[in-house]
Amino acid sequence: MDPGTALRRIAFLLEWNDASPYRVRAFHTAADAVHALPPGPVDAARARRLPGVGPVTAEVIAQASTGTTPTYLARLEAAAGPTAEAGWGLLATARGDCHLHSDWSDGGHPIEEMAEAARALGHRWAVLTDHSPRLTIAHGLSPERLREQLDVVTAYNSRDGHDGSFRLLTGIECDILEDGSLDQEPELLDRLDLVVASVHSKLRADPEPMTARMLTAVLGPRTNVLGHCTGRIVTGRGRPPSRFDAEAVFEACAAAGTAVEINCRPERRDPPDELLRLAVDAGCLFAVDTDAHAPEQLHWLTSGYARAARFGLTPERLVTTWPRERLLAWAHPAPG
Repeated sequence: MDPGTALRRIAFLLEWNDASPYRVRAFHTAADAVHALPPGPVDAARARRLPGVGPVTAEVIAQASTGTTPTYLARLEAAAGPTAEAGWGLLATARGDCHLHSDWSDGGHPIEEMAEAARALGHRWAVLTDHSPRLTIAHGLSPERLREQLDVVTAYNSRDGHDGSFRLLTGIECDILEDGSLDQEPELLDRLDLVVASVHSKLRADPEPMTARMLTAVLGPRTNVLGHCTGRIVTGRGRPPSRFDAEAVFEACAAAGTAVEINCRPERRDPPDELLRLAVDAGCLFAVDTDAHAPEQLHWLTSGYARAARFGLTPERLVTTWPRERLLAWAHPAPG
């Protein structure tokens, strides 16, 4: 076992146990840092010099670097039992990610770098979902810029050396406006492979208008995935979840075939467990999405699959485990 795998597996088991998001993120941060280490044994003191590595993660790195299972990981695995192992198997079925950002909006890295990171992770596809125009704070894409981005994605997929095993799909994270409409030209939305629709404004609205707003969006023909449905933040100063009739919204998602996002960002964990249970019971489809703004954040999918496994979800209900052809057929069903 290598240090990176050990640290990611610990992050998965911590999420499985519903541990603090700070603890989960600490192990992901340490896993990002170990790429700077040479192969072979590393003592804990040297590991501590890596950015974001503390005493516990340093000891895990030191033990895993010798090829042994770290004590901390072994303890978590013994406590979790075979059901968690089955959950780790669910993670292995992941084929893609419906929600990632580039430096065209509020991400920090170029499109190609995000795509290559998804490819290196073993994904068969990933959807580029930069923000829509009205989210100016995130440098949302005007129609003109989105058209330009479509050409960039086409050029990337056509590049020499691509064997077809991975494809970057076109998409957007589109604001759900107050009337439930989507913040982009309908003609452009129809051209995209997949649309994630999210609420980013007036998150503290009363439940009735928020419910109506979300219902209009998820029942609309252009919405494929309902992004981070409550908009909550659970770390730092935090942000309370939006209030809406979750049963009504999830029943509408199930009826329309709109997937509910299981957002993997440690500061979001959206939907909360009680709402995730409602969505599972409503029969919804789900997208386990990292909402990555940097290449290393694509690894956060471990946390989302831990939550999916805890709630008994199978690949059949997780669109992010589907082959690209099936995903696209679901996102753009044939008329009639």
